[in-house]
Parts: sequence; C-alpha cells; structure tokens
Amino acid sequence: MSIEAVVFDFDGVIANSEPLHFRAFRDVLADESVTLLEQDYYGRYLGFDDVGTFRAVSRDRGLSWDGDRIARLVGRKAIRLEEIERGASLLFPGAESAIRRLAAAVPLAIASGALRTEIERVLERTDLARYFGAVVGAEDTPASKPAPDPYLRAVSLLGAAIGRPLRPAGCVAIEDSRWGLESARLAGLRTVAVTHTYPAAELGQADLVITNLDALDLADLSRISAD
Repeated sequence: MSIEAVVFDFDGVIANSEPLHFRAFRDVLADESVTLLEQDYYGRYLGFDDVGTFRAVSRDRGLSWDGDRIARLVGRKAIRLEEIERGASLLFPGAESAIRRLAAAVPLAIASGALRTEIERVLERTDLARYFGAVVGAEDTPASKPAPDPYLRAVSLLGAAIGRPLRPAGCVAIEDSRWGLESARLAGLRTVAVTHTYPAAELGQADLVITNLDALDLADLSRISAD
C-alpha cells in the first residue's frame, strides 16, 4: 500500500458547519452594521480563517478595523458559533463511517482553517477525537489556506505522533474548496474533493472528485497516491 496517511479538512468535509459559520459571521457583522449575504460568504470568504474573513470584509467594505478589533470580532463569532451549534446535527452523512473505516488502515489528521477549540469540541461531542493523531487549526500556523502551512504542519505532527516521518506525497487530503485543494497541492499532497459545498466543475484541480464520503475508498486513495 503506497498511501501513508489521510488528512481531512474539517468544515465542509467532516462537519456540515459552513451554514453555521455563515450565520455566526452574519450575526456578528450585523452588530457592526455590516450586512453579509450568503452568496458573498460562499463566493468570497469561505476559504479564509476567521481572522482572514473579518480582515477581508473590512477591506471590501472600506473599513479600517485594526488587529485588536478583529480579534474581538473573532472572539464574539466563536461564542455565537457555539450557541448555534447546540442541538444542531453537525456531521455530513457518511463522515463517521468513513473516518472509522480509514482509521483502521492508515493514520489520520485534520488540517483546517477553523479554530482548534471548535474542531475539538465537535470531535469530542461525536466521539471521533480518538481517530486523529494530529489536529491543526487556524491558530497553529502563521499562514492559512490557500498557503501550504496547515497541511505541512499536519503531516509533520502526525509523523511525530506515530513515530515515523511521513512524506507529503504519500498523503492524501480530503477537501471541499478550491482554496483547500490549492493548500494541499502546494504542500505536496494528493487531493480528493468532495462536492459538499461546490460542484465538481469548480473542483477540477483535485486528483479525484467524489459526491459524498461514503465513496471514499482506500483502494482509490492508494491509487492516486501512487500515480
């Protein structure tokens, strides 16, 4: 088997949380007299982490939010997201079974633009934390996606956790956006895109495109990592 590990994105791949993130951003921005439309969130801001989103909104709206103000907005958004999550169904269909199936064969990690506390909260709530040897969140790298930093760190941390170095080229990333795919490819990973958030036509740079996580097959992942 040529595949060495699988690194998942989180929001939009494992957790069906992008609509919840949109609502949290929308509510916080509304308190600042800024209207965020759903099409703008998915079309312009989804690829950013929280800091990057507020920074981009500030730039696009001609505002002058400094780092301190953005940090406060990020904190308010995290609180609002936790409120929205209560009682919500968080996982995409097939996510839990895919994680358990792959974890029985290869090491797993997460490389995400979400805050690590948000990721870990969902993993603990769904009893999936034990399947991941490394979790990289927005605060763990100097640059976020589409820069390669999140995936490079995830591969490095996962290698340390299992006691042997991993080759990025032997690892496969599971992503849902073009920003995430670019990040993984720049880090040297092979890529699988799942059409949870965007149609296949917008994810053509992936080595493999699937419609749902039930279609994640270890043989297919091994094949693309060997190509």
